[in-house]
Amino acid sequence: MKILVTGIAGFIGSHTADALLKRGDQVVGIDNFNDYYDPKIKEDRIKRLQKSYQFSLYRTDISDYTAVEKIVRKEKPDKICHLAAQAGVRYSLENPFVYLKSNIDGTLVMLETARHNNIKDFIYASSSSVYGGNKKLPFSEEDRVDAPISLYATTKKANELMAHTYHKLFGLNTTGLRFFTVYGPYGRPDMALFIFTKNILENRPIEIFNRGKMKRDFTYVDDIVSGIIASLDKSYPHEIFNLGNSNTVDLMYFIERIEKE
Repeated sequence: MKILVTGIAGFIGSHTADALLKRGDQVVGIDNFNDYYDPKIKEDRIKRLQKSYQFSLYRTDISDYTAVEKIVRKEKPDKICHLAAQAGVRYSLENPFVYLKSNIDGTLVMLETARHNNIKDFIYASSSSVYGGNKKLPFSEEDRVDAPISLYATTKKANELMAHTYHKLFGLNTTGLRFFTVYGPYGRPDMALFIFTKNILENRPIEIFNRGKMKRDFTYVDDIVSGIIASLDKSYPHEIFNLGNSNTVDLMYFIERIEKE
């Protein structure tokens, strides 16, 4: 298969592309290499992928419809794996328009591109943040997700609604994957694992909220990638899946484990 992967230089995108290339698929990658965190990290991720002759890279923004349409017409991918998004819940409080451009406009561009180029399967990244303040555990895909508590979560819920609409109106097969907290090699430096580890190594205090009384579902990136590829290998008409470890961990226990290591 030839797969178009957006957010190719991102944490999950680069791991997904690596796995696809290793099994013999062709990968077309799009990324704008923004400076939300050090772009050098993104360049390092891409270097691993460029060793394969089956890999093509385009440095452009997914919100640029003309550029994306041109790429898709040239490459003619079989499926789209849309992983690009502006991440970070706290960052959205200070930079709301960035989230609308990337997560709303960008997703619309990808949906429209799929529609007009006869691409039948659209797999996209949602987020466990859509569950908002839901206190029922474990989360289920059947739970209500109409009360997000961050702009980031709002954009991800909007993505799910947009995908649903394109399935109903145009018959596009859409699969949404609600990622939980992902960790692993080449992770984002703003992720809890790396922030906690850095502070511990530097003997600096760790900032925690709610007195540390919270739980997170930590999922290794290879497991997330396995779920993404399994979805790419199917053609679900319209589905949303939770993609996580299904085992929440107390935050303070998580920090203690890092300290012991």
